[in-house]
Amino acid sequence: MDEEDSERAFKGFFDLTYDRLFRIAFYYIHHEEDAQEVVLNVFLKLWERRHELRLLDSIEDYCFILTKNEALNTRKTTKQELVSLNSSDFSEFFEPSENNNPEQDLISEELFARYVKALDRLPHAARQVFIAIREEGKTYAQVAKERGVSIKTVDAELQKAITTLKTLLNL
Repeated sequence: MDEEDSERAFKGFFDLTYDRLFRIAFYYIHHEEDAQEVVLNVFLKLWERRHELRLLDSIEDYCFILTKNEALNTRKTTKQELVSLNSSDFSEFFEPSENNNPEQDLISEELFARYVKALDRLPHAARQVFIAIREEGKTYAQVAKERGVSIKTVDAELQKAITTLKTLLNL
C-alpha cells in the first residue's frame, strides 16, 4: 500500500471512529476541548504506528484502550474534578467508580463500550436526538427548533432511541 492509499484509508477510519472515540474520552474527562485533543492525539499515535497496526487483532479495541489511557493521563495531568454526566436512563451504568473496585470498574467500562457501539447502531435521527437531550442536556424544545421538527417528533425519536438502546444492551 503506497502512502496516498494509507492516507485515504486513515482518513476513512478517522471519519468512522472519531465520534465513538470522542464519547469515550469525554466519558473520562468531561471536558469537550480536552476530549477532542485526546482523540486527535490518539489518531496521531495511530498514524505514527500505522506500520505496526497490521499485527493487531482488533484496531478498534486498540483505539478504545489508547483513548481511555490518553484520557486518564489528561485527567491526571490537568487535575480536573469529575463532573457527573447529565442524568439519563443509562448514566448509572457508566459513571466511573469511586470505590476503586477493579472488577466493578472493568464491568462498567465494558458496558460503556457496548453503549458507545449501540449508539452508533441507532438510526441517525434517533441518535442525534438522544445525544442532544441525554448527553448535551438540551431541552425537547431546543432540539425541535434546531431540527425543524415538532416536540412530539423529538419525543418519538427519543423513545425510539431509548427502546433500541435498552434492547441492544439487554437492559
